[in-house]
Amino acid sequence: MLIYGKNTAKEAILAGRVVYICYLDDKFKDRAIENLLDEYKIKIKRVSREKLNELTKNGLHQGIILDVENYKVYSLDDLINNKPKEVILLDRIEDPHNFGAIIRTAEAAGLKDIIIRKKRQAKLSPLIAKIASGALEYVNIYEVNNLYQAVLKLKEKNYSIIGSSLDGESLNKMKGDFKKVLIIGNEGEGISNILKRNADVLIKIPMKGKSNSLNASVAAALLIYKIKNLI
Repeated sequence: MLIYGKNTAKEAILAGRVVYICYLDDKFKDRAIENLLDEYKIKIKRVSREKLNELTKNGLHQGIILDVENYKVYSLDDLINNKPKEVILLDRIEDPHNFGAIIRTAEAAGLKDIIIRKKRQAKLSPLIAKIASGALEYVNIYEVNNLYQAVLKLKEKNYSIIGSSLDGESLNKMKGDFKKVLIIGNEGEGISNILKRNADVLIKIPMKGKSNSLNASVAAALLIYKIKNLI
């Protein structure tokens, strides 16, 4: 996979991801990045900015692209074996910007495990890696065929399922030290009805303005920090 941007590239290198080659702008000048490339003995190829634009489809590459080993996607059984305390489950998040932003927020809050479905879900991509700004190196992505079946299995493992809904209860209902799965709903439709019906609790973000909705990644950020008991 080709990933791009200074911070994305730096974190990939520091995390030990296999890097096949680095493409640098002819005029690239960032001593810290160049020293890092030298330290890790990464092969460098200097190319024109036009070539970088072509490789990234005009992405915000900041003059650097890495050709790296693909990111691994895990199974639900892997998650159960890992036994994380807090998990995010994404219900049809189709916008790569939202997906990348959720990954970045989750990692910043210390939440490392995210479940996605195989269909009707943004897939890991160079753009998502860029939006996540290096956080993709430190989270685990688990892919499942059926979110409902995944929820049932997680309930069997004593996870409490938390969904967000406009008619839910106060965020303060989420207090307590227990295993949690936080469901983040689709950008337009929210959480699917079958997942709502199988949630142990539905919570809402209080809003005092005239708008009654938030961008999916903004809502996710507030809820993630709440389940981590950081706010």
